[in-house]
Amino acid sequence: MTTAEASVRKPALPVWLIVTIAGVFALLYAYVVWTALGFLIQQASGVEGLSGYGWFVLILPIVFPIVVFGAAFAIGWRRRAGQFALVMLTGLALVAAFWLNVFAYAAASTALYGG
Repeated sequence: MTTAEASVRKPALPVWLIVTIAGVFALLYAYVVWTALGFLIQQASGVEGLSGYGWFVLILPIVFPIVVFGAAFAIGWRRRAGQFALVMLTGLALVAAFWLNVFAYAAASTALYGG
């Protein structure tokens, strides 16, 4: 075996299993994105509207899960099934904590509204 062949690492899982695990978690991440988008639309169409800062703060929970899903997939797809699922679940927990922080900040702060 040459050095070039040794440096190419194949995934530890079959492709169908990677797609299945990633697909299930993609649905959960997509639910968070959809909920954040619904919250943004609800707040933007409210009586006071959103300020520029409010748009920034409420767009972050839409973008953040997509970035975390990509990072978790990149970290975990070459691992065993349990480890891959655990990495994806950890990313989902990070996204959930971030979403709750943004939601609590939006409920308590008036700086987001009135733009």
